Amino acid sequence: MLVTRFDPFKQFRDLEKDFYKYPSNEGVSGFVPVVNTREGEFAYHIDVDLPGVKKDDIKVDIHKGVLTISGERKIKEEVKEEDYYKVETSFGKFSRSFTLPDNADVENIEASGKDGVLEIIVPKLSEEKHKKIIKIK
Repeated sequence: MLVTRFDPFKQFRDLEKDFYKYPSNEGVSGFVPVVNTREGEFAYHIDVDLPGVKKDDIKVDIHKGVLTISGERKIKEEVKEEDYYKVETSFGKFSRSFTLPDNADVENIEASGKDGVLEIIVPKLSEEKHKKIIKIK
């Protein structure tokens, strides 16, 4: 009979590992771009690593307060040799979505791409535009 020592925190460590897990490649069709987000004083910034993806193959849209970045990284020409065949680059369709906060100015969102990185800037509404005063009748 195998005796195992009881570890009350094992469940929490396993949960933490799953929480911080890097998106895995699911074969050759599992491209998941890496995203960095940060909040500045006047805007939210979303940086998406999309090396090898053309601007025409990227779509950014907003629907009901959710910003969605989608597109496709197309396969490059394959190199096949007699004694080996290996492809480490992942490719395929991708989609990442972000729920925008209430103070996001969705009318003035900007997106630009440079050196394989898509940068999306979501300006914040000023307090005056975000706040509504209701008069009592």
